[in-house]
Amino acid sequence: MISSFSKNLGPIKIQTIKESIKCQIHNIGDEQTFSEFTGIQKLKKNELSFLTDAQFSEQKVYPDGTLICSHRTSKKLKEYCSLIEVDDVNNAVAVLSNMFYRSLNRDEILLLDEPKIDKSSDIAKSTIIERGSIIGKNVKINDGCVIGYNCIIGDNVSVGSNTVITNSIIAENVKIGRNVSIGQGGFGFSINKKTNINIYHSGRVILQMGVKIGSNCTIDRGSFGDTIIGENSFFDNLCHVAHNVVVGNNCIFAAMSGIAGSAKIGDNVMAGGQTGIAGHLNIGNNVKIAAQSGVLKDIGDNSSVMGHPAINKFVYLKKFKINHA
Repeated sequence: MISSFSKNLGPIKIQTIKESIKCQIHNIGDEQTFSEFTGIQKLKKNELSFLTDAQFSEQKVYPDGTLICSHRTSKKLKEYCSLIEVDDVNNAVAVLSNMFYRSLNRDEILLLDEPKIDKSSDIAKSTIIERGSIIGKNVKINDGCVIGYNCIIGDNVSVGSNTVITNSIIAENVKIGRNVSIGQGGFGFSINKKTNINIYHSGRVILQMGVKIGSNCTIDRGSFGDTIIGENSFFDNLCHVAHNVVVGNNCIFAAMSGIAGSAKIGDNVMAGGQTGIAGHLNIGNNVKIAAQSGVLKDIGDNSSVMGHPAINKFVYLKKFKINHA
């Protein structure tokens, strides 16, 4: 089941885009329209995505559809790709994301179905459950919670007091602590000297079966994809998971850990308290990360790391003994 949280304002004409951002177009007809603004992995014909210089690789074959890119990347792709060439990719993405999508307004929410709540569930009287939401069997939601429109909460889920869940799909047997925020927009924007422009986040948060989220955690929804926490993964209190992060199955993150945007975490990863993982990294399976480590580069399978920047645990300990013993 797919739950819809954003209103698609497309199709958007190429002429409208040219009027909204400074750009050059390549291999795009004057009558071209775009139905979606999406991540490059999902890009299809008549859709729009973006490609930063850091993401570009000459070994990759880029999909159908149109890409927003810099002048530098355009030189390498314009002979065979449909491109919108811009001075600042991030600024263009921010402007266009808000042209393509917005949250439902109050009148549109009122048109959704009444929330469906199974009779076996225990919902506190002070909890707000917005229209379009589905609450499964044996769900317990405590005082002061807000469940946003069109959210889906599976069977046997418990939600602690004062938690806010929006733009999310929660699978069965998930436990969520107190004062948790799930599904808010992520920290993505274009820096402008006068007014920063937020990137509209059209993605979701998906918590798979058996996940546990501690109190005071925040999990941002994806920008052009989903933020996903895999089955049986546990987060201690005060953790932050940023937009587009994908965490595998059976992972454990101790208190005050943070995972920056678009990082990919494998299965069976264990991270000590106050661990920080930089954005867009790939962390392999069966990785162990010591407390207070700062992970700044990819980590392969079956590795144990520690320190800042995080390096092989045994190399770190050897250096520590030499310098401090």
